[in-house]
Amino acid sequence: MTDTPETDPPNGTSEFQDTFSGGTIRVVIADDHAVVRRGLRQVLEAEKGFEVVAEAGDLETARRYTRGHRPDVLVLDLNMPGGSSLEGIPEIRAECPETQIVVLTMQNEPAYARHALGAGALGYVLKESAESELVEAIRRAAAGDTYLNPRLGARVAAEPPPGLPDGLSEREVEVLRMIALGHTNAEIADQLYLSVRTVETHRAHIQQKLRLGSRSELVRYALDHRLVDV
Repeated sequence: MTDTPETDPPNGTSEFQDTFSGGTIRVVIADDHAVVRRGLRQVLEAEKGFEVVAEAGDLETARRYTRGHRPDVLVLDLNMPGGSSLEGIPEIRAECPETQIVVLTMQNEPAYARHALGAGALGYVLKESAESELVEAIRRAAAGDTYLNPRLGARVAAEPPPGLPDGLSEREVEVLRMIALGHTNAEIADQLYLSVRTVETHRAHIQQKLRLGSRSELVRYALDHRLVDV
């Protein structure tokens, strides 16, 4: 059976539409299965305040339509022809910083969610929950907020990232994250129920293990190793 093609612009118009409807969330849907795209379109168009401006069946078309249409939200499948969607997320965000990305996928492993959110997506929805969660995820992403499937979110919170970097302990990673977020030693001590002296000791151990001397270097390290969200 032949797949239906991606959405093309109507005759007599330019390939892409740059105008926004007031209060309407404009969406591009990217999935390599036409039946999935059709179902997602029906879900969104049944709600007020959504406009599906294009559909794409591969990653390159998704990027091209996002560059041209400048939607508020791109709904992006992780497994599509044309390259890695995970690697494409930061590239799309760099090209179209005004477009937020909601990942829609069958991948229910915490590592995929961490990677996608760390790469710049604001939403992560499992396909099995799309009918009940996608609308909320898109609304949150359009407002600049994050959305993570609740069951998967609990697993992400429960499972520490694999391979703690450079011999740091889990407690040292906690302290490093809070340093990178701008907390003082006293604030870190209060939030982690430690003494200030213990926090200072952890900080000294972190700097020794990483061979870094300044707070700015610690912040850069935390960002480079995706220990904090930006």
